[in-house]
Amino acid sequence: MKKLALFLVSVFVMSGIAFADNDRPIQIGQLPTKAQTFLSTYFKSSKVALAKQETDLFSKSYDVIFTTGEKVEFDKSGDWTEVSCKVNGVPSAIVPQGIKSYVQSNYPDARILSIERDRSNYEVKLSNRWEITFDSQMRVIDIDD
Repeated sequence: MKKLALFLVSVFVMSGIAFADNDRPIQIGQLPTKAQTFLSTYFKSSKVALAKQETDLFSKSYDVIFTTGEKVEFDKSGDWTEVSCKVNGVPSAIVPQGIKSYVQSNYPDARILSIERDRSNYEVKLSNRWEITFDSQMRVIDIDD
C-alpha cells in the first residue's frame, strides 16, 4: 500500500512539473482582447518579435517582445503587469498620475524605463538606475539604487 501511495504521489509531482513552465508561441490575435487593445493603443508602430503564452500549474500569462527589445507582460485577463521600454521609456499614458508627478518632481532628468504592478503596489525603474516602489495609494514605500 505504501508503494502504491508513493507511486501515485510521484506521478502527480512529475505531471505537475511537466505541466509547469509550459511556454508556447502564439499569434497576437490569440491574446485576450484587453491585451490586443493595449498593444494597438500604445505600441501601434512596434513590430512584434515574439508573443507567447506561459502556463504554470495554477496560472496563465502572456509576454509580447518587440524587435526593439521592448516587452509587455499581461495576466490571464489581458491586464498589463509589466512594461519594459529601455530605449524610449514607458508610454506616459500608462503611468498613474501620482507616480508621474513624483518622478517629475524628484527626478526631473530621469525617464521611467519599466513599470511593474501587482495587486498591492507598483515598481518603477528609472533611467538613473533608481527603483521606486509605490503602494496602491501612490505613496513611496521603498527606494533602491
